[in-house]
Amino acid sequence: MVDFGNTLKTLRIQNDLTQEQLAKKLGLTKSVISAYETGLRMPSYDVLIMISKIFKVTTDYLLGLEKKEELDISGLTEDEIAALKSLIRAMKHR
Repeated sequence: MVDFGNTLKTLRIQNDLTQEQLAKKLGLTKSVISAYETGLRMPSYDVLIMISKIFKVTTDYLLGLEKKEELDISGLTEDEIAALKSLIRAMKHR
């Protein structure tokens, strides 16, 4: 599953983790993380669950079954963030 590898790499980079740092958190080697990211291997169910907990996403998201959009709100004021959240809630309830 190429989606898993790309998703894992994206999450790892967004969280400022190296392959080695992620491997250490999971009790694995850097080469295993590399194999996941290149699609050569898939994690066991236990490792998949640990990855989902580290990045606070669902296993469905990791496997490409659930799409999740993210917005970069860095640099916005608290008032601007509140306004965006209000707009998003209004759009979801139309």
